[in-house]
Formats: sequence, C-alpha cells, structure tokens
Amino acid sequence: MAKKYQILVVDDEEPITFLLKRALEELADYDVDVALNGTEAINRIQSTLYDVVLLDIRMPRVSGIDVLKFLNEHSPTTQVIMLTNVVDYKTAIETIKLGAYDFISKPYDTEQLLTTIARALERRQLVIDKEVMKNELNRIGGSSGIIGESPIFRNVIDNARKIAASESFVLIQGASGTGKELVAHLIHNESSRKDLPFVAVNCASIPDQLLESELFGHEKGSFTSAYSAKQGLVEVAHGGTLFLDEVGDISPPTQAKLLRFLETGEFRRVGGTASMKVDVRVVSATNKNLQKEVQNGRFREDLLYRLNVVSIQLPPLRERKEDIPMLIDYFLKRKSKAEPKHLSAEAFSIMMHHDWPGNVRELEHVIEGASVLCQGDTIEAHDLWMNPALSNNQEPRAFSGPPGKNDRMMSLEELEKIHIEKVLRHQRWNRAKSARMLGITPKTLYLKIKRYKIKAPTLSMDTD
Repeated sequence: MAKKYQILVVDDEEPITFLLKRALEELADYDVDVALNGTEAINRIQSTLYDVVLLDIRMPRVSGIDVLKFLNEHSPTTQVIMLTNVVDYKTAIETIKLGAYDFISKPYDTEQLLTTIARALERRQLVIDKEVMKNELNRIGGSSGIIGESPIFRNVIDNARKIAASESFVLIQGASGTGKELVAHLIHNESSRKDLPFVAVNCASIPDQLLESELFGHEKGSFTSAYSAKQGLVEVAHGGTLFLDEVGDISPPTQAKLLRFLETGEFRRVGGTASMKVDVRVVSATNKNLQKEVQNGRFREDLLYRLNVVSIQLPPLRERKEDIPMLIDYFLKRKSKAEPKHLSAEAFSIMMHHDWPGNVRELEHVIEGASVLCQGDTIEAHDLWMNPALSNNQEPRAFSGPPGKNDRMMSLEELEKIHIEKVLRHQRWNRAKSARMLGITPKTLYLKIKRYKIKAPTLSMDTD
C-alpha cells in the first residue's frame, strides 16, 4: 500500500494556491489541501495530520510566522517550507530558527520546490524513526527472533503470514513470554505497511491516568505537567502499525475512547477540542481471557469484537517442547560474549522437562543467569539456581511418559501461584526483582498476588 503524503498549501493569493495544488496533484504521491489565510490553515491543521505545509510568510491578520509557531506546538513532526515574495534573509533566518525546514522565494522553480518537498519528507521520516526508536529502547533492552519448528508453532506462524496480507485488526492471545510481540512484528514486516512505523505500547506498564495521553497526545496546559503540546503514539504510528500489548489491562474510561478511535480512526488529544484522523493498523495482545473479563464486567464487549477481527492463539512452551533444544542453542549463542557455552546432560534433562510457566522468556532468563554463573564452558545443573523452580528439580525424570497413579493433576492457576511464591521467596519478596525474573510487569505481579491471595511479609517497593 503506497502511502499518499498529505500536503497543505497556505497562501492568501488564490492563483498561487491553485497552481501549486494542480502541480502537486499531477504526481500520484500527494493529496493537497488549500488554505487562503492563517485562520483557515490553523483550523485544518487541528483536524488533519499533514506531512508538509507550504506556508506563505506575509498574510493579513494571522501571519505565516504565527501559523509556524502553532505548528511547532501542535504538530512538531510536520515539515514547513516557507514561501515569500520578498527576498528577506532576516525573515528567512527567523523562520528557520522557529523550526521551518526551508525557505523558498516566489516566483518559485517547480523542480526546486519538488526537490525540497522530497527532502522535507525524508527529514520527517527521520524524526519519526528517532521517536519510534526511543520508544523501543525505553521499552525493551533487546529483541529475539522467532525460533521453532514444531507443527503447532509453525501452523501459528503460517497463519500470521496469511493475516499480514490483510488490513484487518488482529488480537494475539497467549500466556506471558510466548512471543506475542514477535508475532506482531512479523505481521507488520510482512504487510504492505512494513516501511512505515511499528509503534508498540505496553498498556500494563503505563499508569491509567497517563495512558490516554500517551496514546492520543495532549495539548499544552491540559494538565499540571503539560508544559507543551505532545503528539500521541497513534500520530507517530500514522500509516504503519500500532501494537497494543496487554490490552486487557486498559481501564474502562480509556476503553471507551479506544473503541471510538478503532471505529472511526478519529481521536482528540487530552485537553483538545478538535478531532484528528490517522490511518493505522491495530494489532493487540493479551495474556488474559477477554471473554471472562467481559463476563466479569472488566472489559467492554463491543471493544473485544472490534479488536478480535482475526485471532491468533500462541501455544505455551510446554506444548512445544521439541523446540526447546533450538531455543537453548539460540540463547546460548546470543548470551555468550565469546565461544557459546553448552549444557551438561543433567542440566539439559532438567530443562527439557520443566513446565516453563514463564514460557520462552523464562527460558531466556535462565540461560542468561546460568551463563553468568557458569565458571567453565559447560553449564551444570547447579548453575540453574537462578530459577527456584528449576533448582528444586533434584532428580530429573524421563522426558516423556504419563504421570504416576498417585500424582494429583494440578491446574495452571495452582502451578502459577506456586511458581510466583517461590520466586518471591527467592527474591526476598522484592516485587520489582520478582517481576523481572518472571518476565511480567510489577503491576501484573501485584494483581496476581491479590488474585491468588498470596500472604507475604511487607513487600519491598525497591526498584533494584
């Protein structure tokens, strides 16, 4: 899908706006709007996200410089090219200091103008890429590939590739650590939007009162610390993919605003009155059963139907244990600074029939911890002490075989509660450290402690 760039031409001389609009629309890449004065320009900017604005400096009442200042606050990624009849270098320097991309004198040369617009679009993409990269670096410390050849896993990946070709919204479901974000990346990278931004938002890690501002942006003065206007992540993702991770943790008030955005593509910044519209594909993910959340009144049914146009269910690691050797090999190579280490037969056996309630993320953390603790080239069973559940496996069982007659089959919730209690005890009830070891956010851990009624001493709120 080739994106059409949105251009706004602002000039009080109607013949010039007519000629510019006609010249630009002869090229298939541009959609062009026109404003004949500064007030009309500001009204259009409030409702449409423009890539480039061609802006006349000298206009009655609201000047081009006034519009430029408004653009800097309201839409900082929009690139502005100033137009003027007067060769006034002082004004040119002033507008560039105020954030204009370039300055062209009228009468303009068409080739020069088109070249300048193309360069401005490249600069805008660099600004957006920087913002996306900053967001990614703040959110994760690294990335990993999609590893696995088991039939159940390959079927999921094949379906994801088929879904990528469509424009439908996608809901990815699976337990924490199963690789939901990797599948979201795959869908984006194999779609027609692959050259445009992929913006991820972890809805569980952002406080409820800030999530709306992060998603939709805010206007200057809309709340105490809003010293300037800020674009939301839906604007940064314009043309690309917006990934809403842990969407089941969004509060009911924000759910209502998200629903409106999904249905219309329109939104308002916090503290703003004008509606804006963007084009994004939304991929969401959750480790919760959203049908149960709907039944319990914690999630809107209409929002679930809107998100769940196409669904992908990721299997837990215990259901694809044949992939564990490949994953171990991958993480050993990735975590080793020099020659990759390898597992002893005993350590390998322990890892092969551990149930991995934290899934691939837990396996990655165990490998990383064992690689650090291991003194030689071989990781032994005692090096796996970083994970309390693994260190308690004194006698490895055979990899396959039915449980004994006297073994009581435990539910997943019981296993999860036991595992969380072990990790909390190992980390001396430090929630932040325990959440990192479990591969979940502190907020999610807090909710699970409440849900399972885990009794504990005074829990540490330290961040280390």
